[in-house]
This record gives sequence, structure tokens and C-alpha cells, in this order.
Amino acid sequence: MRKSNFLNSEITKVLADLGHTDTVVIADCGLPIPEHVKKIDLSLTLGIPDIETVLKAVLKEMEVESVTVAKEADAQNQAFSHLVNEQFDSIEKVSHEKFKQQTSSARAVIRTGEHTPYANIILHAGVIF
Repeated sequence: MRKSNFLNSEITKVLADLGHTDTVVIADCGLPIPEHVKKIDLSLTLGIPDIETVLKAVLKEMEVESVTVAKEADAQNQAFSHLVNEQFDSIEKVSHEKFKQQTSSARAVIRTGEHTPYANIILHAGVIF
């Protein structure tokens, strides 16, 4: 059994396989997920688990170089924008349409139960050396 308290085997496998600049998306329950991208569905009910809980757990396991979010979140979801601005220095803000296009190159999309607008984030893998 792993020593870390991170238990989800699908997420662990995806994170272990990441190379520099590969991406993983943590998404709300409404984000469309391209058919060819691996979907790891954690959603149970609306709001459970929320994106903050999932993001903080993944950040304990993943080296993140930068993130991408939809610029609409600044006006439509200040709580999420505050969370992102608090956690990261390198933040790219793109239109929600461009964000959805960028998810097509992700290694995986982790779907949460989050149900607030524009609560989606692309994590760009960094290196630990």
C-alpha cells in the first residue's frame, strides 16, 4: 500500500505518467470532456466533491509549473478566481471557448461535483529538479 494518503489509483497513475508541460484538467460537473481524453469522474452529487478539495489534494502530488483558467471566472466566479490567484503565480487566462479547446490535449480530466460557473483549471506539469 502507498505511503501517501492520496488514494485514487486512476489519478495516481495519470500523475505518475506526466512529463514536463503535460496537462491535467480539474473540472466542474458541466465542462464538456472530449471523447478521446481520459475522464476520471469523482462527482457524487452537486458540490461533492468541490473543486477546491480536489485541487488541493492533487497539488500535494503534482508539480505544477503554470495553470490556465477561463477569464470569465474573474467576473462570474470570484471565489474560484481568488482560490487560483492565491495558489499560483503563473496564470494564463483565456476565453472559455479557448479553454474548452485546450482540454482536448489533456492527459486526463478530473470531473468534480463543483457546480459554480467557470470553475475549471488546466494544470501544466512542471519538473521537480
